[in-house]
Amino acid sequence: MPKIVRFYQTGAPEVLKLIEEPLIAPRKGEVRIKVEAIGLNHAELMLREGAYAADPVLPSRIGIEAAGTIDALGPGVRGLAVGDKVAAVPFLSWDKFGYWTSDSLKNYGVYGESAVVPAYTVAHSPANISAVEAAAIWCQYLTAWGALVEHAKVGKKDFVLITASSSSAALGGLQIAKLEGATVIAQTRTRAKLDFLFSAGADHVIVSDEESVPERVREITAGQGFTVCYDPIGGHFMSELVTAAQPCGLIINYGNLDTRPINVPILPILTKRIYFKFHSVFDSVRIPRSRARGYKYVHDNVAAGRLKVIVDRTFPLDQVVEAHRYMESNQQRGKIVVTVP
Repeated sequence: MPKIVRFYQTGAPEVLKLIEEPLIAPRKGEVRIKVEAIGLNHAELMLREGAYAADPVLPSRIGIEAAGTIDALGPGVRGLAVGDKVAAVPFLSWDKFGYWTSDSLKNYGVYGESAVVPAYTVAHSPANISAVEAAAIWCQYLTAWGALVEHAKVGKKDFVLITASSSSAALGGLQIAKLEGATVIAQTRTRAKLDFLFSAGADHVIVSDEESVPERVREITAGQGFTVCYDPIGGHFMSELVTAAQPCGLIINYGNLDTRPINVPILPILTKRIYFKFHSVFDSVRIPRSRARGYKYVHDNVAAGRLKVIVDRTFPLDQVVEAHRYMESNQQRGKIVVTVP
């Protein structure tokens, strides 16, 4: 029987339990994957803690991103075959109005040796990368593609500010903004990650514990301000972003690292005519045409070496608790991946 991860109550990393369960046959429209590597995401920390957008249905499986080999197909699946090297792309279920539901949390999860997922959330892995790399590309690059390419249409004239820039999601945004020709300004709290961010492709780095983000952005942009910001922080930091933006600038928030209410005076937003976009990778997966464009963009650019995933550290499956502890420490510089024997 395959080993999988469940949690029976919400809480600290120790609630994650590795257990054996019978192999599950995929249902209509589903695919079963023999998992080789699992990409970790902050959404899973929030789900485990009971602080996610949807509540877990206990005892809950967990995980939204993994790579491996298809070992079974459900009825009606087309375009995929047993033996294909694939990745499970992050998704949430939704109702007819587009509201997120808990159905996906109740029925799916990829932490473990075997995972069943809907076929539309499966993408072929580029042939020239490892399973570890394949498990690390989709959440970060597809999220950034939807925000920066599909929505913002960033290009050579843009100054793009990437906040919390050493996380895997932010590094995906940094690489895609550079690929599209933008000038990239990375924000980090401490000087410890300065050299790393320059090596990752940042044109400028702001150390926010030592420097004013708005003042440095104005200096870098010769008074203009950023055109686009790609931000997972939100909260009270949003007021600094409004100050640092150019008139009619765009702030794209894709996370909730600062869980306090957004603290932004209305007048600066009005006088600058700021645009806000609250973004999720799940919308790129939910909409078929967008999903197809995003899958192709990520696959082709990774295969060509134009996007190069940065894996910070790997943990074996039986150390999944330690992997969650490490993610909570915020030490990472890139993706954390759990490997499966």
